[in-house]
Amino acid sequence: MARNFTEIFGSVWFAIPAAVTVIMGFLAINALMIVWMERKVAARMQRRMGPTERGVFGLLQTTYDMIKLMSKELITPRHVSRKLYLVAPVVLFTPIIAICSLFPLSENWVFHDYDIALVLVLAFSGMAVVGIFAAGWGSNNKYSLLGAVRSILQNIAYEVPLILSVLAVVIMARTMSLHEIVMEQSTIPYIVVQPLAAIIFFIAATAETNRAPFDIPEAESELVGGFHTEYSGMRFGLFFFAEYSSMIIVCALATVLFLGGWQGPILPGFVWFFIKVYFLIFLMMWFRWTFPRLRFDQLLRFAWLLLVPLALANLLVTAIIVKLI
Repeated sequence: MARNFTEIFGSVWFAIPAAVTVIMGFLAINALMIVWMERKVAARMQRRMGPTERGVFGLLQTTYDMIKLMSKELITPRHVSRKLYLVAPVVLFTPIIAICSLFPLSENWVFHDYDIALVLVLAFSGMAVVGIFAAGWGSNNKYSLLGAVRSILQNIAYEVPLILSVLAVVIMARTMSLHEIVMEQSTIPYIVVQPLAAIIFFIAATAETNRAPFDIPEAESELVGGFHTEYSGMRFGLFFFAEYSSMIIVCALATVLFLGGWQGPILPGFVWFFIKVYFLIFLMMWFRWTFPRLRFDQLLRFAWLLLVPLALANLLVTAIIVKLI
């Protein structure tokens, strides 16, 4: 049985702050490393070097950028709806901490082990669009509002095939506990028996995190910066932070659902878990520098006319096979 923080530290009043501290520290380091990784991947694909001057292989460049961002003045424009404008970055980022506490890092290590952990992950992840819409509406800026509306439509469109692909895994595993789903893949990962669901999930997850080629809500060439156009300093930094943390979340969920989580030979379980997660993050970066940004009508048509029918068909076939077996 997986151990959670309450069992380890003995008291929930000590366990909760400890868990939040660990998760925040990990997310901060993760964001710095992924930004550096993305710069390096982009540079290699464009036959450049990327960051090289600050630290070994340019590793400290993102640290300096973070310090610069934290030192910038927080400007609040006069025309914004102040309450919505200020609360939006917090609403966007806060659920990420709760989601991260649900993933099992190894057979004997998970912050919180719930029977409905998968439902909680999907529910908390859906709150991101609330923060984006609050930012767009509260900014009282036409570009921000357009970005917020696009985000809502995109989230509705791609949430459907994402959940349908997840349901195929739930039917096979007969559980919604992330820990038990991984345990069910002890012999064979679900990507082997559910390749279509894995592909649909990863495409939809890329769209859910507003990553290229689905970065329509913040398209710089059309909307200046979209929903975060009016933000500066660490308020913008929270949006930036949330985007890269969301990459970790969707890739960790894909790892649990389709790649067997911590399962792997020789190396410790948590090492295998993060190897798989960062490989999927690399794929998301590869997509960014390979595929052009879709038009908004193409994005919606791709979801409703292709991904949803495929996900429904896959779910139906999965249900029939499981019932017959």
